[in-house]
Amino acid sequence: MSQVATTLPTPSKAGACSAPEVLRERGQREVFCGLTGIIWLHRKIQDAFFLIVGSRTCAHLMQSAAGVMIFAEPRFGTAIIEERDLAGMADANDELDKVVSRLLARRPDIKLLFLVGSCPSEVIKLDLSRAAQRLSKQFMPDVRVLNYSGSGIETTFTQGEDMCLAALVPELPAETSDAEPSLMLVGALADVVEDQFLRSFKALGLDRISVLPPRRSTDLPAVGPNTRFLLCQPFLGETARLLEERGAQRLAAPFPLGVEGTTAWLKAAADAWQVSEQRFREVTAPAQQRARIATARYRDQLAGQRIFFFPDSQLEIPIARFLARELDMQLIEVGTPYLHRQHMSEELALLPEGVQLSEGQHVDRQIDRCRAAQPDLTVCGLGLANPLEQEGLTTKWSIELVFTPIQGFEQAGDLAELFARPLVRRTKLEV
Repeated sequence: MSQVATTLPTPSKAGACSAPEVLRERGQREVFCGLTGIIWLHRKIQDAFFLIVGSRTCAHLMQSAAGVMIFAEPRFGTAIIEERDLAGMADANDELDKVVSRLLARRPDIKLLFLVGSCPSEVIKLDLSRAAQRLSKQFMPDVRVLNYSGSGIETTFTQGEDMCLAALVPELPAETSDAEPSLMLVGALADVVEDQFLRSFKALGLDRISVLPPRRSTDLPAVGPNTRFLLCQPFLGETARLLEERGAQRLAAPFPLGVEGTTAWLKAAADAWQVSEQRFREVTAPAQQRARIATARYRDQLAGQRIFFFPDSQLEIPIARFLARELDMQLIEVGTPYLHRQHMSEELALLPEGVQLSEGQHVDRQIDRCRAAQPDLTVCGLGLANPLEQEGLTTKWSIELVFTPIQGFEQAGDLAELFARPLVRRTKLEV
């Protein structure tokens, strides 16, 4: 199929509510830094290596968060900045060049090297952008060297992926203006989920499909004015902006979580490619039915349960929509580190009337609101979970929502189970 509709589809507003009020807070945050994105990105881009330029604290964080990869060569590491580097007693650029040269000599399988700053340049005394340019000239065409920031001052948790993909966008080959229309899926997905989506789009008749990030750095997708893209994740604002600067057009849609979100996400592309309603139903109906059966298994456990979201991954709003509309949970507060109103407009329209949204964080005030509400389930980061459990609240670690395959029809039941599991555990402990 080669024709693309010139007018992008408008998502269904069935059940829509007026724009919810947003409580904006600026204070102490309890969120991981962007370095943690390396934990899933190093598995996704299989010939890339992530070299963190930072302190021993950063090295310990990554070692603890990702675990020790005993049986395989790891694809991330830390170039530790010592006190003498910060004091100017050694040329940090020379030291970095030596580390990179040793690494690439020992690991010829690396084709893409990311220099990931753990702090702003002013702190680590290194301009990683210039270092990446210098090293790329030295090692191209065998190895491409790029950089991005994973600093906790500049990024939160999932924004590390946004920074990584944004660094890749200028490297994408340019597609000519007369190229056949193509669809790009943007955002890291588990391979099994990515394969499911690719099969669905193929079945709908879309034959020019690419993914960002690719599984190998040598397969970077082309981008141009006939590229349409779907965001697979809600935390890719900068990547989307850079793709649009290169002429690509975003297809507006809810995110592919649950039956409703996945259907609308696929439909956005189907409408852009003028796929008939009948063909869309034929392709999606069997998977929709399996997903409804899988989620129904958990509805009795979750219906009516009151849930509170602390801000962490930016997945909070799409997941809250899924839990409220498909499992009848009651939303007390839905916090998000950052609210991109344009990318979230379809999700916001589907939230229940009167839900409390909060953007940013003042953690003390939010804890007070959570204690006052006494929710049945609290979604929060690791740092808050244990203290809240000690107070008698039941928690779900939000980091699991990033590491677990949850997108698409086939994973809808697994997504529901993630929220049912802590409630089951609480019931067993009470017995």
